[in-house]
Amino acid sequence: MAESLNNLIGLLDLEPLEETLFRGQSQDLGFPQLYGGQVLGQALAAAARTVPKERRPHSQHGYFLRPGDPHRPVVYQVDTVRDGGNFTTRRVTAIQKGRPIFFCSASFQSSEPNLSHQRPMPEVPTPEALLKSSDTQHSRFPGHPIEFLYLEGNPDNAVPAGQCLWFRLSGTLPDDPALHRHLLSYSSDFNLLTTSLISHGVGYTDKHLQIASLDHALWLHADTRLDDWLLYVIDSPWAGGARGLARGHIYDRQGRLVASTAQEGLIRIHDAPIR
Repeated sequence: MAESLNNLIGLLDLEPLEETLFRGQSQDLGFPQLYGGQVLGQALAAAARTVPKERRPHSQHGYFLRPGDPHRPVVYQVDTVRDGGNFTTRRVTAIQKGRPIFFCSASFQSSEPNLSHQRPMPEVPTPEALLKSSDTQHSRFPGHPIEFLYLEGNPDNAVPAGQCLWFRLSGTLPDDPALHRHLLSYSSDFNLLTTSLISHGVGYTDKHLQIASLDHALWLHADTRLDDWLLYVIDSPWAGGARGLARGHIYDRQGRLVASTAQEGLIRIHDAPIR
């Protein structure tokens, strides 16, 4: 597992080609196309290379334009849009085979204590309690350090579909806050869009299903560690027109809301009755 964690860290250690041009390697997770979280995490890492370290990212908004090839590297072009008194804005374009496959904007801010509140974390069993239960769905990708513990039921009965899960990267990561932010961006794409399938009884591997992320939004509220369990609370308030919408909240063990997400994606059923 240590080797797979080191490989993931290396994935986010981009090769500088010019001052605002970087290259990242790719990984094949067995999906039909490049995992979207890879370009999210690498794009944020590329943007951060051009920003003073005292400014941390607080939001990232991206659009997936074309399917990526998991067997080819990705080049990231960073546009230094704005350097303000407290905020810095970057635009990043991910390129394969000479064409953009993804672009995003990322905003960074200097530390600025002020008013604060947060949505409370739902009361759920701890990861340790779930690991002791034989009924818990505990899953990993082969050869990958990420692991998931799925809780039963919908955390919010007001929405048609939802799920709760704990996730972490197995092993011990360096004490580098920037690395943990980029890994959070990388991990935030897992399980998000597929939540919109739950109420329709359609599985991710259904042969009639065509599914792909169209966009992704991430708001980073506080620094956290990715080598400890985080709770991902996800709901899907709407699906229609061959699209689905999902929203997520990520909490640490102490109940701090450390990040929020939103994503719309293509959800199309071919040659089968719509459920």
